[in-house]
Amino acid sequence: MPDDTLRDFDRGTFTHEGKTRTVFRQGTGPAVIVISEMPGITPKVLEFARRVSAIGCTAVLPHLFGRPGQAYPNPAVDGKLRTARVFADSIVPACISREFTVLATGKTSPVVSWLRGLAAEEHRRCGGPGVGAVGMCFTGGYALAMATDERLLAPVLSQPSLPYGIAARQRRSIDISPDDLAKVKQRCANGLTVLGLRFRGDKTSPGERFEYLREQLGEAFVGVELENSAANPAAALAPHSVLTEHLIDEPGQPTRDALDQVLDLFRTRLLPPR
Repeated sequence: MPDDTLRDFDRGTFTHEGKTRTVFRQGTGPAVIVISEMPGITPKVLEFARRVSAIGCTAVLPHLFGRPGQAYPNPAVDGKLRTARVFADSIVPACISREFTVLATGKTSPVVSWLRGLAAEEHRRCGGPGVGAVGMCFTGGYALAMATDERLLAPVLSQPSLPYGIAARQRRSIDISPDDLAKVKQRCANGLTVLGLRFRGDKTSPGERFEYLREQLGEAFVGVELENSAANPAAALAPHSVLTEHLIDEPGQPTRDALDQVLDLFRTRLLPPR
């Protein structure tokens, strides 16, 4: 897939707690914060954002790492060296940044504070009953930690991958502090639904993490786990990215059903009944 120019997105900036980042927006209606996976805001992430916009929401994409619009690399086409370089250019700065918690358990990444500020500003800007948020892979758990804010009504965790599952303790956890988790659990007891997506064979987003979320959040956590065979075979890497690289965008496909479930959550929680 070629690079995406983002010409149909508005570009601006948002500053919170002294940190300014670029933000891309498309659409009207209640905001959905789309937090990209590694290596960044790829064309497939932008396709997902356009689907969010098409249902009547404003898709809001903060630029956290990588080069916006750059296509997801394919080792068979781009070569292993270039593929490794593209990921390294995103992952290495993020891993050494103090804003992103990669290995520690029981800790919310500092960047979540900035994302909460962005969500509050987009709610003020866009209106509606609240906002939604989708985190993917490296950022999957951010949508959960953002849900301490009452304005976040529709959190989606797509293949949440942090902390990296090196040990069992890390696999049976997610990147959120005990205090933040307690607030989210209270919100779940009061009606919040948290939607999670993963492929069953994905070791990057281990099954133990979903078991942990079910234990912590109870029936409020809706975990959608797909067979590896449901992933798009044309994708460059093993089954992982449910809403983007491994999506088969055809009716009746399990990944398409998962996408529709995400969009239905936004419709139900953010948009007025038809």
